[in-house]
Amino acid sequence: MVLGFVLQRWRFSLCCVGLLVVALGPCMAEAGECPSPQSEIATDRPDVTNSSLVVPDGSIQIENGLNTSGQSAGKGFDGSNSRLRFGIAPCLEVLVDIPSHVGRLTGSVDTGFTNVTPAVKWQVSGLPANLSVVAGVGLPTGTPAITGAGFQPYLQVPWSYELGSGWGISGMFTSFFRPSDLTNRQTTEATFVVERKVSEKLALFAEYVSDSPTRGASTALLNVGGGYLLDRTEQIDFHLAFGLNRNSPDYIVGIGYSYRWDNIIGTAARPRLWH
Repeated sequence: MVLGFVLQRWRFSLCCVGLLVVALGPCMAEAGECPSPQSEIATDRPDVTNSSLVVPDGSIQIENGLNTSGQSAGKGFDGSNSRLRFGIAPCLEVLVDIPSHVGRLTGSVDTGFTNVTPAVKWQVSGLPANLSVVAGVGLPTGTPAITGAGFQPYLQVPWSYELGSGWGISGMFTSFFRPSDLTNRQTTEATFVVERKVSEKLALFAEYVSDSPTRGASTALLNVGGGYLLDRTEQIDFHLAFGLNRNSPDYIVGIGYSYRWDNIIGTAARPRLWH
């Protein structure tokens, strides 16, 4: 029954992704290849849209950030927003979101910690598009006022397409499930990004983010920012988001730093996925 509910909620999102792949497929001959240690770092930040690429096989990547935000209830901050990503096989990674602290600067903003959230990310190779599937679950380790109660599974599909001349588009469909929440058991998030690589090291983006719960008010954000490569495996980033309706935060400002270590996970330490 739970599986049927998940599939029903995801049917429209997966159809949209499929139509995108079919429509753009003839123009995307070079897409769909999984990264190697020679690839530039590809992070799940600073935009909400996660990378459609996995971490290279044998690599470890850590992504960190700090945000400050303002809304009608007051102003707050959160950090370090750390995500650990492990390339355990070609086109496959395991990732873990480490608890972040949410603090109050002014007003009556709730304070506490977010959940530990492990997930598995598979980049679908052999397709003409860059597309991944992510399945994870928030474990009930955080502060209920911040995270809510119980286990919180999610399913996610990030995708991307290079337009050429430094331009690209990307997006993501996510379904968050809250079985313990009797008033709002599921929230759908959709994002769309336009990105421009203005130099070999600097890329800028503009992103639209929409969150729609089954019950309650939806939120919408316009998020702009960029990332700067210090070298092939090291990046700093920034972003600035504005709420587009009264239910959204007034603003969010954030900075971050990410680094990748290659050829760290040896074959002896990896799980054996096939015979």
